[in-house]
Amino acid sequence: YLQPLRHKRSVYLSLLRFISAELTRGYFLEHNEAKYTERRERVYTCMRIPKELEKLMFFGIFLCLDAFLYVFTLLPLRVILAMFRLITLPCYGLRDRRLLQPAQVCDMLKGVILVICYFMMHYVDYSMMYHLIRGQSVIKLYIIYNMLEVADRLISSFGQDILDALYWTATEPKERKRAHIGVIPHFFMAVLYVFLHAILIMVQATTLNVAFNSHNKSLLTIMMSNNFVEIKGSVFKKFEKNNLFQMSNSDIKERFTNYVLLLIVCLRNMEQFSWNPDHLWVLFPDVCMVVASEIAVDIVKHAFITKFNDITADVYSEYRASLAFDLVSSRQKNAYTDYSDSVSRRMGFIPLPLAVLLIRVVTSSIKVQGVLAYVCVVLFYCGLISLKVLNSIVLLGKSCQYVKEAKMEEKLFNPVLTATPGKPAGKQQGTFKSTQGISTDENGSTSVTNQPVHQKENMPSLLVTSNSDQFLTTPDGEEKDISQDSSELKHRSAKKDLLEIDRFTICGNRID
Repeated sequence: YLQPLRHKRSVYLSLLRFISAELTRGYFLEHNEAKYTERRERVYTCMRIPKELEKLMFFGIFLCLDAFLYVFTLLPLRVILAMFRLITLPCYGLRDRRLLQPAQVCDMLKGVILVICYFMMHYVDYSMMYHLIRGQSVIKLYIIYNMLEVADRLISSFGQDILDALYWTATEPKERKRAHIGVIPHFFMAVLYVFLHAILIMVQATTLNVAFNSHNKSLLTIMMSNNFVEIKGSVFKKFEKNNLFQMSNSDIKERFTNYVLLLIVCLRNMEQFSWNPDHLWVLFPDVCMVVASEIAVDIVKHAFITKFNDITADVYSEYRASLAFDLVSSRQKNAYTDYSDSVSRRMGFIPLPLAVLLIRVVTSSIKVQGVLAYVCVVLFYCGLISLKVLNSIVLLGKSCQYVKEAKMEEKLFNPVLTATPGKPAGKQQGTFKSTQGISTDENGSTSVTNQPVHQKENMPSLLVTSNSDQFLTTPDGEEKDISQDSSELKHRSAKKDLLEIDRFTICGNRID
């Protein structure tokens, strides 16, 4: 093909001309302006990911802390109030049909489960477990730790169903036809779950403690490098915004659980060294290494997931606004005195097993003797209550700010159910379903035993109803109407909305 060029005297093919062309040729970047602008925006997005992700993590961790502190502060007081109502029941006579309100029944069940599991944990010898794990080889402990992480996710997803089944079975209206095995079998299943989950977390804490006390720190290094394997299993998958939100919730729960495990490890080590403050500085570098590796893995994982799936960093502000909207709406409707149920479902965090283990470790590590010690315990309890109240107030204020920034405040005041053609209005007034899925009958009593259920047409585009939990508050007479409404909503919006959350949120890497 060079034959025609040989007849043109203006073109001279030579090595000198070839080198000159290579040294002086241009790149023509202006012809691909859109392409290079997009690449530059990707770089800026990756630079913004750490800041936006840590804002979401910070807000989510304090939500988990609020639910966790509730178990130690407000739950005992609510149990005492419920017991006081039972004791003074003859004073009420037959004016009230119910012995206890549904919320009080749930509080009593939680309290009894905590007490039973706490005494059952005394039969588990922590010292024997520590020496048994310490005698294993490094590679075997590495495999055990990986198996424990997988088992924790699986048992958490199933455990939430067990607790929900118990609460609903205990508070279900008696007029309905019985379709369950009874409250007592559900109660024993819940006790068994909390006990087994607490033992599993104890084994995790013990393995981490062995890694801290190993001489060459090889086990701790291997366990921290295991976090980077998570990047391989997550980065190269396709993620939508709702899947990324599920993963973010799972990461929040995992990070908060790791903080509690580190607290348990520090308590056990400080007890062994007679609470010598100098030993705390020995543990400090290892604790910092664990926390830093967790933060680094989350940042790298989310940065590349957003890069490969063309997701902007602003999506984390939307996730934060979604969690804030749930918090504000539940407080507005007075649906929840605590946020443990909603946090458990959104983040896969169940505070009961972790609380049982922490109480067991604290009571075995700290001996309370004398009047002064009991006074310190009372003051510490008052401090926990103050921290819980302060944390709730700050969370509520920040949530209102996030909702206002996302321009979602008008959604808080819209009615949840609108009149449907062909449906009598009296039927809607008889049983009103609030934004949080609370069944409210005509006398004003409420049931707080289920997950918040949101309606699509009145919620922002960030929130979607979890269909798997509607059975908890759907009366028999309205099941057909609810199914018709849901079918109409499906026809209205064919495109799946952002952040579809269900009870499998704990599996952060699950792709629909």
